[in-house]
Amino acid sequence: MLNKLFHLFSQDIAIDLGTATTLVYVKGRGIVIFEPSVVAINQKTGQVLAIGEEAKKMVGRTPAHIVATRPLVKGVISDFEVTEQMLRYFIEKVHQRKFLLKPRPRVIIGVPCEVTEVEKKSVRDAALSAGADEVYLIEQPMAAAIGARLPVQEAGGNFIVDIGGGTAQVVVISLGGIVLAKSLRVAGDKLNDDIINFAQEEYKLLIGERTAEEIKIAIGSACPLKEKKEAPLRGRNLVTGLPEEITVTDDDIRRALEKSVRQIVNTIKAAVEETPPELLADVMAKGVYLTGGGSLLRGLDILIAKETKMPVKIIDDPVTAVARGAGMVLENLDELKEVLAETENLEPPK
Repeated sequence: MLNKLFHLFSQDIAIDLGTATTLVYVKGRGIVIFEPSVVAINQKTGQVLAIGEEAKKMVGRTPAHIVATRPLVKGVISDFEVTEQMLRYFIEKVHQRKFLLKPRPRVIIGVPCEVTEVEKKSVRDAALSAGADEVYLIEQPMAAAIGARLPVQEAGGNFIVDIGGGTAQVVVISLGGIVLAKSLRVAGDKLNDDIINFAQEEYKLLIGERTAEEIKIAIGSACPLKEKKEAPLRGRNLVTGLPEEITVTDDDIRRALEKSVRQIVNTIKAAVEETPPELLADVMAKGVYLTGGGSLLRGLDILIAKETKMPVKIIDDPVTAVARGAGMVLENLDELKEVLAETENLEPPK
């Protein structure tokens, strides 16, 4: 009873712990943090210098002993201690204690589907060490479907494709559970790498990840565009060692992205082929729902519709869908507890 009373005063939070971006939803307030999943560390002292937006500004612009790194790779924790410090930063940023006995927050964290038990445990342990009282996990595509207000608890198929920074996840949801799941570690970051490699191979031009992402957003596409687009690409010529600027077109970038886009489409087609017939009939009527930042690649919905012969819809504000959905579960934890990947209450470490 006392614990329930404490939670009335707690600022419980939901976190979309993404490879590229972390979003934090606070109960009763909505999304209050939307920052890059980047941490800047002084390797001489081990000190964390910046987290989030400030750390991202340092990428590629720091002396050798300062490293701006992502503690998550392909949606999975690669550096436990740095992830813990990043989570602690975000939790403390929103959980300002106004009462002497104010409890630690309950936290729901979105994780990729098909993560191992060891990977789940690392996420839970990092959140507990960072100041959480109870930790619940939810698969990101499930959270995205809830954020899109799809009827996930009904007996009907919902086909979700969540393309984030590190992973592309394809799931079929029915009766509050995931019936079929396929995960591919080809997503937004891989598309950036494709552009970097293309610039080196085609133009002998060395560019950074940030430049590649800007080009992808500016003129990237999965299908030919009605109006041709072009943009300047700036980097260092690998032959002369001097700075150089060239102009690239949407055709160039589409060629660079073609292989990775094809892998994503093939994974979706494989999931369609494995979907149970009754649920597939529902999916054919409702269509495929795209979410995640990668779904915003121009023409991707058109290409998937053409390949699957089904309608494809990009849900409203796909970048925040996971955080919104995890927040909706947080607001209605008793009613929606069955959709969680992990419902065990965990005691904080001693």
